[in-house]
Amino acid sequence: MANLETKYMGLSLKSPIVVASSGLTNTVEKIKELELAGAGAVVLKSLFEEQINAEVSHLINKNPQNLYPEAEDYIWNYTRNNSITKHIELVREAKKVVSIPVIASINCVSDKEWTAFAKDLEQAGADALELNLFILPTQRDRSSAEIEQLYIDVLTKIKKLVKIPVSIKIGFYFTNLASMADKLVGAGAQAVVMFNRFYEPDIDINNLEIVPSEVFSSPSDIRRSLRWVGILSAAVPNLQIAASTGIHDSEAVIKQILVGAQVTQLCSTLYINGAQQIAGILDDLKEFMKKWNFKTIDDFRGRLSYKNIPDPQLYERSQFMKYFSSKP
Repeated sequence: MANLETKYMGLSLKSPIVVASSGLTNTVEKIKELELAGAGAVVLKSLFEEQINAEVSHLINKNPQNLYPEAEDYIWNYTRNNSITKHIELVREAKKVVSIPVIASINCVSDKEWTAFAKDLEQAGADALELNLFILPTQRDRSSAEIEQLYIDVLTKIKKLVKIPVSIKIGFYFTNLASMADKLVGAGAQAVVMFNRFYEPDIDINNLEIVPSEVFSSPSDIRRSLRWVGILSAAVPNLQIAASTGIHDSEAVIKQILVGAQVTQLCSTLYINGAQQIAGILDDLKEFMKKWNFKTIDDFRGRLSYKNIPDPQLYERSQFMKYFSSKP
């Protein structure tokens, strides 16, 4: 019988399905439902540094002329502590009712003092911490090295505060992803989540407004992460990867494990199909393993990674013409 158990950041998971940080994991009831459906772990809805800052700014700017410095400090501390308290309670309550690992999440854009909140999450019982990081490079006078260093600084600061495993969720906007992943592992990351799905703008030409683009991923979005999971799982020693974005069905889960992912994170497909999608994926995964006589996930993990295929250039081709020119 196929054994779906796996390890991620030293944690024991009953399956390689991790539910990504989202509204799907913002209540104990939802988390319990996901566990029953077969999820191996959940990443709690993130605490957003930018959201807290925006809430504070909104309150302060409502009546700035009558606001004393002490009142401004009070508003800042109250808003921050209120948000933190809610997240700590979610961790505590989730740990009481589920047996799967509960991974807390912080969405941060700086290494300010609020990162000390990571310690509070650890004390509340979080099994691990996921840092959700994305710094949009819009300043022309800021070098890529400076921006990359900020990722390292945030990770380093938090690693000094907690003993639980820490993963970092990144985007693909790096000149050299292999080098960046290697630096993150060197700074103490137990895993890298690839890739973050960002807010992207669109244009409403009828009202001449900037509007959000499609929120959910599509199955075709897997292609970018599939390439880089395959490359980095082979190129960076000791790197564990959680594949994310575009993973909608069992085929996508199998592909990501074949190229070297430790686990796969699901989100959009669960919004669209419900928690029962997990059970269907796991049933298909068992059938796949039975077909190929794989007893465990490790039996086929990385089988088609960059280092394990006869022609690694299949991962390296960057232009269609290189592909078509080789065809008769």
